[in-house]
Parts: sequence; C-alpha cells; structure tokens
Amino acid sequence: MGELPGIVVTGASGRMGQMLIRTVLESDKARLVGCLERPGHDWIGRDVGTAMGGAEVGVTVTDDALEAFARAQAVLDFTAPAATVEFAKLAAQARAVHVIGTTGLAPEDIEKIGKAAHHAPIVRAGNMSLGVNLLVRLTRQVATALDADFDIEIVEAHHRHKVDAPSGTALMLGAAAAEGRGVDLDTVSDRGRDGITGARERGHIGFSAVRGGDVVGEHEVIFYGAGERIALRHMATDRALFARGALKAALWAQDQAPGEYDMMDVLGL
Repeated sequence: MGELPGIVVTGASGRMGQMLIRTVLESDKARLVGCLERPGHDWIGRDVGTAMGGAEVGVTVTDDALEAFARAQAVLDFTAPAATVEFAKLAAQARAVHVIGTTGLAPEDIEKIGKAAHHAPIVRAGNMSLGVNLLVRLTRQVATALDADFDIEIVEAHHRHKVDAPSGTALMLGAAAAEGRGVDLDTVSDRGRDGITGARERGHIGFSAVRGGDVVGEHEVIFYGAGERIALRHMATDRALFARGALKAALWAQDQAPGEYDMMDVLGL
C-alpha cells in the first residue's frame, strides 16, 4: 500500500469532499494520506472516518495544508476559488498533482493557478465526467457545422445549495460552442434576460440556470434553427462519477510534466 500514490482531499466535511474521501478509500490504486478543513472547523483533530459517521480510517483531519501536501502525490480540490488559489501554490511547492474541480474561478484566479502549474501538473475542469466531456466535444463539432442561423442556448440545473451560475460545466459548453463558431465567448455571451431585452442577437450564446432540490447536474445545449432544433443533453444522477473522474485524473497526472491539463487530456478525447 505504501507504494500507491498518496491523496489529500480538501474540504473534507463537504458533500463532495466526503464523496472524494470514500472514493479514495475504496480504490485499490491510491491511498488516503490527508484530509483538510478550514481552521476552527469541529472536524479538526478527529479521525475522518469517525467524523463522517463510520469507522476509523487512520487519517486525522488537519488545517495544515503544507504539511499534508508534503506527504502526498496528489491533491483533490473541490472547494472555493480563494482556497483553491492558495492550495495551488502549496501543492506546487510540494510538487504534488493538483486536481481542481472548483468552479466560479475568476480570470485572475486562473492566471495565478497557471503560474503554479509551472512547477507541478494541474488538472482543472468544470466537470470530471466522461459523458460531459463527450458532450463538450459534440457541442464543438455541431457548432462548427452550423452557422449563426442556428441560435445556441445552454440550460443547466443544479441543487439549491450551488452558489455560482452559470455552472462551470455550462461555461465549458459555451466555450466549446464559441470555439466551434470561431468567436470569443465573452463577446457573444448572454447570461441573463429580464424585462424588455429586445430581439435576440444573431450569433449570441445564451445561458439559463435553474436551482432547486437535490439536482446533481443537468446540462443541455440546444441549437434552434428555422423549423428544426438539435438538443444535446447530459444528466448526472450520482456525484460519485465526479469523484471517480477526479481520482482518475490524479492517477493519470502522476506521469505528466508540470503544466495545465483538463479532462480531455485525461480521457484522450
């Protein structure tokens, strides 16, 4: 077991953090060597297994990221932008792979993460699932084939607790559609319509966000033409698929040089 890559999970008490922990513990290809929480959290100093309501697993929750990363070969991080930027610096110092599933990152955050990638591999993706990354590829292909006579709308739905919109996956899909059209997404993006907005502008890409209940994640890209429409859709019913994808990325990146990667690289798409 000691030769398996050691994994640290950040945001241990969160829903995604706990799913990541279970996924690593159940894997025969990696071992859990650390769990992080913010200073003052009541899980600090406790065995993460008992904190999650189960048996002890021999890993104590800590708030010392640098110490935890120093013992790891990879960090799985689905937290918040400010925390992720700091973790990127520390993971780079430890030369550990940093797998980032955090969404809501600003351009300046992404720039800072890019600098950290000069020293260690970073895999960053708005979505870690195989199906979604196939959807991204298909979206780019369809957008390339259809001209601006087809209006593109992206509709996404998530649980009531999600704090950012559009989702990172929706933005991935928008970027793929824009790339297929050969345009800049920021220039053609419509992210909110309210009141008297006027007619839809030709060539724009619209986003709509739905929040409610316990929806894991649903994404649909619709190409509206005259007399016809094409819809590409992905529905996630279990967030364990994101955790499995993140672990797959961490294992794949063990053999990669420092730099920025995404799930397309991991999946060979």
